[in-house]
This record gives sequence, C-alpha cells and structure tokens, in this order.
Amino acid sequence: MIRIRPRLHGLALGLALAGCASAPLHYYTLMAPAGGPDPVVATSPLPFELMPVNVPAQVDQPQLVVREGGQGVALLGSERWIAPLADEVRSALSADLVRQLHGADLSGMAAGEKPRLRIKLDVRRFDSAPGAYALIDAAWSVRATAGDSPATVACTTRVREAVGPGYPALVQGHQRAIAQIAGQIAIVARALADGQKAACPAA
Repeated sequence: MIRIRPRLHGLALGLALAGCASAPLHYYTLMAPAGGPDPVVATSPLPFELMPVNVPAQVDQPQLVVREGGQGVALLGSERWIAPLADEVRSALSADLVRQLHGADLSGMAAGEKPRLRIKLDVRRFDSAPGAYALIDAAWSVRATAGDSPATVACTTRVREAVGPGYPALVQGHQRAIAQIAGQIAIVARALADGQKAACPAA
C-alpha cells in the first residue's frame, strides 16, 4: 500500500498535466470574411498609403486580453491572434479602406504619378469584454500628398460595439468597430481627394 499511493498520485498528476497541455488553441483574425462583389460606383478609385498602426502595450500580446470586472484583465492562453495585434488591425483597416475607396493600398510601393493619400491610425484603447462590448478608441489622420498645398485632417473616433457571449462574437465586434473607423476615414479621404474642405465626421 505504501508503494502504490505515490504511483497513483503521480499518475493522477500526470493525467492532469497532460489534460492542461492538450488544451486546444484557437486563433482569431480581425480580417472580416470576404463578402459579395462590390457594387459599381461612379466615384473614381482612390489609392492610398496606410502607415503602420500603433496599439497600446497592454494589449500588444499574442493572446487575447479581456476585461474582468472593473479593474482586472485576463490573458487568455488558448485564445490567440493569428498575427501581432498591430498587424491585424492594420490589415483589417486596409481591407475595409480598399472596399470603401475602391482603390489599392500602395504602402511600400513607388508612388509614380498617381494621386496619393497617406493615412495614419493610432489605437489608444482596445478593450474586450466578452458578452458585453468591444471598444476601440483611436486617433487618425488623412494627408493629401498630391497637389501644390497638401492638406491634413486629424480626428479621433471612439466605437463601442455590443457583443454576445463567446470569443468569436467579441472578435466580430472589433471587426465592426474597425469597419466604422474605416468609413469615417473614407469620408475625409474623399473630401480631400476632391479638393474640398474636410472636417472630422460627427461621432
């Protein structure tokens, strides 16, 4: 009996550790699924350059960082971004802007003779509360680089999306928030490209 107990205890501990080690990993992306074909629009395509995106250090982790109560946060070991969060936000925003502006993201490419807009986004808050909300608070700017007198418009946007239970719903909330920010950026970008006086969209 004395010899069996340690073996049973060790076996139980080993099974418990194996169970923890085999917990499946789930990966998420902020890139929204591709929809149907874009509608034909009268406006001309508007190419742009999207600069690297900054995100707060608190959420710049491979794992999802979620709110717990008023002050607590949790780092979810099994729920992860497929790429660094800053890259995920930039990729999602770029894809949304391509659809909104009907022009290519020419970042890293030679400008040539094409009119260009330079877009910058700094995420100040990226809050995730499962079953409650997804919140993005960001500062962004659009600069018209073509013409004799380049113009710049700088704005802030705060988007809070209600979400249902589960982490997929939380990520979808952030996708919708980024799409809203892209829509506001596109309004300013169109105005600048047309040579109009642009102002920050109303919240």
